[in-house]
Amino acid sequence: MKTVAQALAVEDKDARDGRGAQLPGPSPEPFANSMEHIFAELERIDLLIQARVGSARQINRENDFQGLYISEKEVDALLEQPLGLPRWATASAADGGDKAAHSLERLVARIEVRKRASIDHGINLRLATLGDRFGLSGFDVDVLLLCLAIEIDLRYERLYAYLQDDVTKKRPSVDLAMNLLCPSFRAKLASRPRFDARAPLLTHALITFQEDPAGPKSSLLNRLLKLDERIVSYLLGQDEIDARVSPYSVLITEKRSFKTLILQNELLDGLSSLVEVHQRNHQGVCFYFQGPYGAGKRSTAEAMAGQLDRNLLVVHTEQLVSANADIAFLAQILRREAALQNAAMYWQGFDALLTDDRRANALRLLKELREHADLIFLSGEADWKPADLPNVSSFICVEFSRPAYGDRLSLWSRALDGSKLTEAEVAGLASKFRFTGGQIEDATVTAQNLALRQTPDNPALTLGDLLEACRLQSNRKLSALASRITPHYSWSDIVLPADRLRQLREICSAVEYRSVVYDQWGFDAKLSLGKGLSVLFAGPSGTGKTMAAEVMAHELGLDLYKIDLSTVISKYIGETEKNLSRIFDEAATANAVLFFDEADALFGKRSEVRDSHDRYANIEINYLLQKMEQYEGTVILATNLRKNMDDAFVRRIQFTIEFPFPRFEQRLAIWQKVWPAATPREDLDLEFMARRFDIAGGNIRNIALSAAFLGAEDGGRVTMKHLMRATWQEFQKMGNVIIESEFGHEELSGEAV
Repeated sequence: MKTVAQALAVEDKDARDGRGAQLPGPSPEPFANSMEHIFAELERIDLLIQARVGSARQINRENDFQGLYISEKEVDALLEQPLGLPRWATASAADGGDKAAHSLERLVARIEVRKRASIDHGINLRLATLGDRFGLSGFDVDVLLLCLAIEIDLRYERLYAYLQDDVTKKRPSVDLAMNLLCPSFRAKLASRPRFDARAPLLTHALITFQEDPAGPKSSLLNRLLKLDERIVSYLLGQDEIDARVSPYSVLITEKRSFKTLILQNELLDGLSSLVEVHQRNHQGVCFYFQGPYGAGKRSTAEAMAGQLDRNLLVVHTEQLVSANADIAFLAQILRREAALQNAAMYWQGFDALLTDDRRANALRLLKELREHADLIFLSGEADWKPADLPNVSSFICVEFSRPAYGDRLSLWSRALDGSKLTEAEVAGLASKFRFTGGQIEDATVTAQNLALRQTPDNPALTLGDLLEACRLQSNRKLSALASRITPHYSWSDIVLPADRLRQLREICSAVEYRSVVYDQWGFDAKLSLGKGLSVLFAGPSGTGKTMAAEVMAHELGLDLYKIDLSTVISKYIGETEKNLSRIFDEAATANAVLFFDEADALFGKRSEVRDSHDRYANIEINYLLQKMEQYEGTVILATNLRKNMDDAFVRRIQFTIEFPFPRFEQRLAIWQKVWPAATPREDLDLEFMARRFDIAGGNIRNIALSAAFLGAEDGGRVTMKHLMRATWQEFQKMGNVIIESEFGHEELSGEAV
């Protein structure tokens, strides 16, 4: 840092001739950078200290043991000095006091001129920016400089200790700051409110108080001042996020345009206008963006901040909550960090604070944020409005819904630009998966990684990779409420009458073209409820209902979740409804097929109310009716006893398929398809098996599997002997009467059975 003499010599050379007249030359050069400005301001502080040290030196010469004891003469001097000021603050130094004061005036004027020139040249002076963004007065800025000086040069510690007459006081106290910066006692009193808790220096945590170790809980004047470490680093040119909040936040500096957003034009225009009003009136506004993950909440906030040429500081609220952090304190640090980074704040996952045990924290945080006129975004999936804060103004809730089919198609087309997928395949993805923009981006990246894993040398993105990635992106919470079934069966595996197969294919087509009918053809506006696809499979056990559900899920590329009734039905009143609500809520975002087996246990007929049990049972059924109508996904209900199903349910079912008991031709086809190609077989009379045993497909599958194990143990191949033995066991398990003559075969010996 330049000395005072050097600074003044340069100034005199540039600005004055030999007679002291002002030269008419060019205007002063701007500061080269922010640090040069800070050094110039510290030079000014140096002059202040120099003048005060000169005065103090004259007084302290009379006592060689200054600070160790108080002499009689010093007591008399204390009684005679003006109220509220030390003697050195009012005395003039014998050598150089007037000269230093005159030099100080010239330096102040010089700094102001160069500051204006720097602003005109677009040079960012961090000290000036700090003052503007936090509403600091000139006195506040000088307090920061006093504290900054010892962070740059330790010689100031000894100077402060000398002026405070205490070698242990190496930091400036409030009293020292006032005495150095205030010309009179009246000015000193006027500056005292600048150290109040609600004043900018403390409310923005720019400085902190430190108690004097020798006198804890002392008066305000005796408290020591410390500049916050983040403010030190900012003034010295560093832009890293404060270490106390960096684990919970990230700074987005890339500016996003409104043109890149896929939202309704009315919504985009309204948000853009609100930003203009905020910019014009300098009025604070707080938004709550409500919607599912990936619906464009953060992208919209980035665009709104970008319109003001500001960054976006994203705060991960859930991480703050899980870390059990002091949210009120960290909110203050985050708000300050946003100002330092010229950023709007975006509290991602704010609804993590909206639970009953955390709602008080949410309201305190909201009040803290709303006290400062700025652009603030809160985001979450929960539907919420601050009803507990009726006097909060400029609070705007914006709902972000899942994109319609046309928007999803645009998002998929943009994400898959350059891939070899056909337009029909891309349209199929947009129709099947009701994804948000964020989920589409995530699914595309996941699919690319899957392709890279399978073919590292030439990773070509395929439809199979995308379908698998989409299933991975679907909500996995449903796995805690239902059993996920990986579909293995295809159309070639199932045996049903031709009309039943045609119905199954029509159901798959209804899922494929759902978005076309509802979104493009306008049926969505005509229907408020009942937009989902509900299917009833009815028929005896083992006739292929579960297999048909797997075939459909496999054809559609969707996950199949089988609802475990043991986790749903509860003897406690209201628990069954809660479990069902969780299932349907999670399924709404899972892009999966729900499969209720033995559905008559849940969807049974309502009965006449004779006692409280009947009443609550009927309430459960009524609740199910409502959830079925509200659900917009695909639900398959399977029952062995259709006559036990409630009529209201059956009336709301879009597709009903009866699974008949298989006839001879169907049984023969099942016997032929049940064997894997790799299974070694010898002389199996499948036509005999189909004709002789009138059993369902599920029983045939069990017999084939048991025969395979018997054959593996006995000779390594499946024969009729093993098949008949397995059939005998299946009949025993079924509890059927076994007649040995039914098991006769011209090529079998009596050992077969």
